[in-house]
Amino acid sequence: MRIDLFLKESRIIKRRTVAKEYCERNLVLINGKCAKPSSEVKDGDIINITFGEKKFDVIAKIEKVGKKDRAAYEQINS
Repeated sequence: MRIDLFLKESRIIKRRTVAKEYCERNLVLINGKCAKPSSEVKDGDIINITFGEKKFDVIAKIEKVGKKDRAAYEQINS
């Protein structure tokens, strides 16, 4: 999964365009390397995100949910 899509789908960043801007400004790292918006994220990757002066570390967990099941999945996990 692309990093910009991962950040949006995991709701770390609300919009994919904003996630893309963060990557282009080198504020997102995957396993210690600068991430381009199209960089692939795998299960277990460590993602470092800088929001202003705060830095966050996230361990990626990729779950594929089909379009039909997405509404039910979001209700269960909210």
